Amino acid sequence: MNAPEIAVSVSCETWRDVLPDGEAIVIRASSAALAEEGLAERRLELSVVLADDESVRTLNRHYRGKDKPTNVLSFEGDMRDDGADGTDIGDGDRPPLLLGDIIVALETILQEAQLQNKSPGDHLSHLVVHGVLHLLGYDHENDDDAELMETRERAILAGLGIADPYGSGPRDADLEG
Repeated sequence: MNAPEIAVSVSCETWRDVLPDGEAIVIRASSAALAEEGLAERRLELSVVLADDESVRTLNRHYRGKDKPTNVLSFEGDMRDDGADGTDIGDGDRPPLLLGDIIVALETILQEAQLQNKSPGDHLSHLVVHGVLHLLGYDHENDDDAELMETRERAILAGLGIADPYGSGPRDADLEG
C-alpha cells in the first residue's frame, strides 16, 4: 500500500520540553491535510523540522530576503510533477516524490499562540496544515487565493477538532509559509 512518509526532525530540543507531543501533532496535522487533499495513499515524502527562531530567521533571510524569523517556511520538492508524462504522482514503480520541507519556529509560534489565545499544539497544527497546503500549490497572494486557502485550512482543522484559527477577525498576515 502506498502512503506518505512524514519525517519529523527536532533541531531545537526546547520543542520537547514545551510540546512533548509535538512530533505526533505534526504527523496528525500533515496526514489530515494530505488526506483532505486526496493524497493519503500517494507515495510522497514530507519533511517537517521543528526549529528555533534563529534557524528560521537564517533561512528566511537567505531564501526570501527577509531578515526576521517567521512562524513557518515551506520549500517545495518535486511535487510539481503532475503526471503529465503519463505516470501518476507518487504511484507505481517510481520512487516517492518529495513533497517538500516545512520548518516551524518555536519562539514565534509560542508568542503567536499566546497573543491569539490558542494552545501551542493547535497553533502548531494550523501552521503544519498551512505549510502542507503551500507545498500543494495553495497561496494567499490575493484575497481570492487567501480565502480558498483559509477555507481548506478551516475544513482540515475542523476535522481534527481544532477551532477556526481565523475566528471572526482579520486574516493572520503573519502566515507566510
